[in-house]
Amino acid sequence: MLPSETAITEWLHLIRAEYLEMPGLHLTKPQMKRLWGLDPVACDALIEALVDVKFLRQTRQGAYVRADVGRPVVDSSVGM
Repeated sequence: MLPSETAITEWLHLIRAEYLEMPGLHLTKPQMKRLWGLDPVACDALIEALVDVKFLRQTRQGAYVRADVGRPVVDSSVGM
């Protein structure tokens, strides 16, 4: 693994850990850049990766939250 790939993997683990530790966490892109000291390019790449794997989703207000938190649960047994 290249050093840059290692850094990316470590950032992904760190960000996932923060969101797992605090399920209600919602951060905008500027807040993420400030909190983790990320440059715009790295921040965009990390967010894109976490959205692509459906770990994060963007709210209407522009914040990023865990994709599995706050969504209505569909009960497939209803109506059976």
